[in-house]
Amino acid sequence: MSQPKYDQFKKQMSKVADINFSAAVLSWDQQTYMPKNGAEFRGQQIATLQTMGHEQFVLDDLGILIQEASKEPLNEDQKTNIKLIQKDYDRKKKYPHEFVEELANVTASGFSAWHEARSKNEFKIFQPILEKIVELKRKEAKILGYVDHPYNALMEDFEPGLTVAKVDEVFSDVKKELFPFLKEILAKPKSRTDFISRHYPKAQQWSFSEKMVRKMGYNFEGGRADFAPHPFCTTFAPGDVRITIRASEDYYNEMFFAAIHEAGHGLYEQGLPMREHYGLPMGSALSLAFHESQSRFWENNVARSRAYWVGNFPELKKEFPDSLKDVTAEEFYKGVNLVEPSFIRVEADELTYHAHVYIRYLIEKALIEGSLEVRDVPKFWNDRYEEYLGIRPSSDAEGCLQDVHWSYGSFGYFPTYSLGSFYSAQIEYAMRKAIPTFDREVESGNLGILLQWLRENIHVHGRKYNSEELLTRISGSGLKFSYFMNYARKKYGEIYGI
Repeated sequence: MSQPKYDQFKKQMSKVADINFSAAVLSWDQQTYMPKNGAEFRGQQIATLQTMGHEQFVLDDLGILIQEASKEPLNEDQKTNIKLIQKDYDRKKKYPHEFVEELANVTASGFSAWHEARSKNEFKIFQPILEKIVELKRKEAKILGYVDHPYNALMEDFEPGLTVAKVDEVFSDVKKELFPFLKEILAKPKSRTDFISRHYPKAQQWSFSEKMVRKMGYNFEGGRADFAPHPFCTTFAPGDVRITIRASEDYYNEMFFAAIHEAGHGLYEQGLPMREHYGLPMGSALSLAFHESQSRFWENNVARSRAYWVGNFPELKKEFPDSLKDVTAEEFYKGVNLVEPSFIRVEADELTYHAHVYIRYLIEKALIEGSLEVRDVPKFWNDRYEEYLGIRPSSDAEGCLQDVHWSYGSFGYFPTYSLGSFYSAQIEYAMRKAIPTFDREVESGNLGILLQWLRENIHVHGRKYNSEELLTRISGSGLKFSYFMNYARKKYGEIYGI
């Protein structure tokens, strides 16, 4: 079957992917191994590549090529690639070249400013560049156009079709159902957690974590793990998916659950048909919310389950015999599922976590609509933490400087974290119907059967379906918060005797 135009189209998209993945390599290095004095020119280098990638993607010749390729005899996957690239092309074509270059330059230096502000615990260091970023993101919403709210235009990059109205509806359920349940839990006696803050040498933490990540199916021949200030997962090519973690020797949860979480992201990337569809929608993750559903599934639904620790606690105890000598598997399970208000989002339990996300969503929405200015973010943040979690951050590092996202201009990202958790509960529901022995498989360490289900039902589809369509294929309906509440009530009702 002759497809000369589609072949040319693939070649051009491969070129765009090469440029964008090269920028990703520089960004990964910036957060892992780059010396401090390299920051100034590294930002410039990343900005140059990002601008080049955009220029190559919005070429008039590519627009013509997309149209010509669409007229050739294509299979369903190829038609999907053409349809979605056309959508992406039309969106990116709206951006003036000067705007793309300016945004790339500002955000490329944003990480260094954020990192300095965080290390010095002073928001005012980050404030000037964040003001520039917010100004540009407001401008971006106008460039793209939107219905009802400018924040809608920005969320499109992370969860296509997501709207402020939908997010407000979901968080209305969170406030109505989850927050009262949290109050019930917080009124109960706390689980024992003293052992989590004992001494756990970093090398031994990674030794155990690596075993558990390998057990999930993460392929270290096609990936690696390194340390960074903020854990993340990134992809450079088929066969090169990398995760980063951080560790505290006096707080066990920090490394282990970050490793499981980021490996969940990595498994999704390693499972995509990227080699066949390099730089194309069918080889790309569906959305940030679905990406988060994969990491949350492995972190919370699997690695924080009772079955998981019944199976793996004996091995953990061998690794840390002194720190865990007086701890049982059941105590450990309850301890790592402690529900308690805290300041740091990435270390929050899976229930209070959604208050963290909601607060960030409120701030972003207000910044973009102009009802909140950057200088007022620390106070707004602290006030909301006091309102929703009953605690008030004592410093900027403990408060509004803990996340790296704004330094990259990633406004519209945070709602996907909660959606990902809600998706994961719906995914677990569907998986348990398909695998009635779910708990037994987790306890025995036979996690391959879970990964295979994800490969066949989610990973293989790339961006073929939108989130609502894929959830419906998996579970029989689009997003329903009731799946998460049912999951939460069952698990935490048993733990806390509610």
